[in-house]
Amino acid sequence: MLSLSTVVPSLAAAAGEGTTRFASFDVPLWVWAALVGFLAVLLIVDLLLVHRTAHAITFKEAAIESAVWVGLGLAFTFVMLAWQGGGAAGEYLAGYLIEKSLSVDNVFVWAVIFSYFGVPAKYQFRVLFWGIFGALVLRAIFIFAGVALIERFDWVLYVFGVFLIITAVRIARHSEAEVHPDKNPVLRLVRKVIPSTNEYDGQKLFTIKNGKRLATPLFAVLILVETTDVVFAVDSIPAILAVSREQFIVFASNAFAILGLRSLYFLLAGMAGKFRYLNVGLGVILGFVGTKMLIAEWYHFPIWASLLIIATVLTTAIVASLRADKRDPRPDDIPEPLGPGAVEAPEVELPPQGR
Repeated sequence: MLSLSTVVPSLAAAAGEGTTRFASFDVPLWVWAALVGFLAVLLIVDLLLVHRTAHAITFKEAAIESAVWVGLGLAFTFVMLAWQGGGAAGEYLAGYLIEKSLSVDNVFVWAVIFSYFGVPAKYQFRVLFWGIFGALVLRAIFIFAGVALIERFDWVLYVFGVFLIITAVRIARHSEAEVHPDKNPVLRLVRKVIPSTNEYDGQKLFTIKNGKRLATPLFAVLILVETTDVVFAVDSIPAILAVSREQFIVFASNAFAILGLRSLYFLLAGMAGKFRYLNVGLGVILGFVGTKMLIAEWYHFPIWASLLIIATVLTTAIVASLRADKRDPRPDDIPEPLGPGAVEAPEVELPPQGR
């Protein structure tokens, strides 16, 4: 029977097994099908059972759901341990921690987007559901493409490493570009091509008005959520490829990390000001994995060392931020999502269809 007492020694032993290479193994088609099927079941249960009716998600509800999603993500470490051993389990856990930590920025960007469009709180979950669904598909494409590029062209590894170090400096300095939804080129193009309305019609992405099919603001929000995820994936996918090159491990760690982003959003969206040092921690993590990529030809970091560094940096950044906020509270930089008592955008009163 697997337990924590068997996980830690197994991960440590992995350092002696492979200080020169990453975990590599053949994945049968049925295993891929089982993983994708399990993820699909989780999404369906979450949409049709847990969140069947539209409602504003409370902090308590978000905390419980976040705990469940994190528990599922961490539990998959034991699956990897039993199936492929400590090396693969360690790479999965390192990839999961990297993606989870880098995804926090996603949460705060979503808060800006929802605030800009005045999306009613009870409709935000549905947008994020389809956003996460699209993100899984896009991440799978990026992962397979990234691994294929590295295997075919060795120099791509150094491009990724340099890119991550530059990104690390920008994030640590908090000099990344601000989010301006109205200036998003993809959104502008969509609005030119697809007829749109500024009025909501429940949770619908499209509505019928005066006999015409129009995209609601929720469709515009979904487009922005997907395009911002592409931007963040450009950082996170190369970062995870620094700790694992096995496509199954990279995809699984990504999938389990981003599945819990919806509940994490409702938990943290109004707390951006409390994590003032998080950007520094994320910068250090990206700088570490970028350096790891650049020196991979000469030295392969043991997976337990990567895990220790990532976990220590992330914990230190969070604890330091919370202590600083306790001494000197800082107003949140990102406005809170609209709550149940907030003024919501008007919904469309549709005329009955037909004669």
